[in-house]
Amino acid sequence: MRVATKRQDVISALVGPNGDEEMRLTRINGADLRKDPALLSDAIKAQGFFPGHRVAFVEEATDGLSKIIDAALADWQAGDAQVLITAGQLTAKSALRKVVEGRSDAVAIGIYDDPPTRDEIEATLAENGLSVPNRDVMDAIMVLSQSLEPGDFRQTMEKVSLYKRGDTSELTVDDITACAPSGAEVNIDDVLDVVTFGRSDQIGPALRNLYAQGVTPVALCIGAMRHFRRLHVVASDPGGPGSGVGKLRPPVFGPRRDKIARQAGNWGRDRLERALTALTDTDLQLRSASTAPQLALMERTLIRLAMMGHR
Repeated sequence: MRVATKRQDVISALVGPNGDEEMRLTRINGADLRKDPALLSDAIKAQGFFPGHRVAFVEEATDGLSKIIDAALADWQAGDAQVLITAGQLTAKSALRKVVEGRSDAVAIGIYDDPPTRDEIEATLAENGLSVPNRDVMDAIMVLSQSLEPGDFRQTMEKVSLYKRGDTSELTVDDITACAPSGAEVNIDDVLDVVTFGRSDQIGPALRNLYAQGVTPVALCIGAMRHFRRLHVVASDPGGPGSGVGKLRPPVFGPRRDKIARQAGNWGRDRLERALTALTDTDLQLRSASTAPQLALMERTLIRLAMMGHR
């Protein structure tokens, strides 16, 4: 995804937003180039109907294409299409890298799986019409960027921009929380909040709603184990729950952050370990050949946990 994002930026800078529509961009798959070595040379020399830069883009290139690419680049002249090549992981001795790095008119760029820097985040904010927020909000955005794929992070910032459209107030952590991605685990979290706060009388109705959405007892058990492990990590931190919740990955923001810290503090490490033991036993039973009704088994375990947390 990071390679694709950078590649898209480069192509857009070379041919503009309409390059593909104006047929100034030629895409060549590495496998196709291996079958027909003339594809790249033809794309480099081809003349377009529209004025402007042209790009010959080779994707999924490998060292096996190094000779083909070397021959095509050797014949390149000013005015020909710009050549962009993307590949997977290449070693220092890669033949493809040597072809590119050995030329004075070409450059090889390594893309690493690192989170975006502050400058890159500020650039993303600017692209979406958002000003640089205060330190707390910026810290929350940086933590979010470390837990999301680049494409997901960009979409989240676009969502924040739309969320704040017409709103002149400063960006807040609550705004980021409202726009941050959330999956089906949110519904499971609603049930787990009922359990961790000891509201055993609300478990039945909450489970009916959850199962009606297609969530299975096994999925619920897995979600419960993940949640209680998270609480255990927070409760076990030497600096206390307030310190432990800040070290969670993926991070949590806003009201949920305070809720997790409060739950971990109320339960304590010992009771959380007993809860994890009960959930592990239930998980094993759910996955076994037992004929016990799974819905009832999971509900009984959650009620036991709720009573445990109520003490």
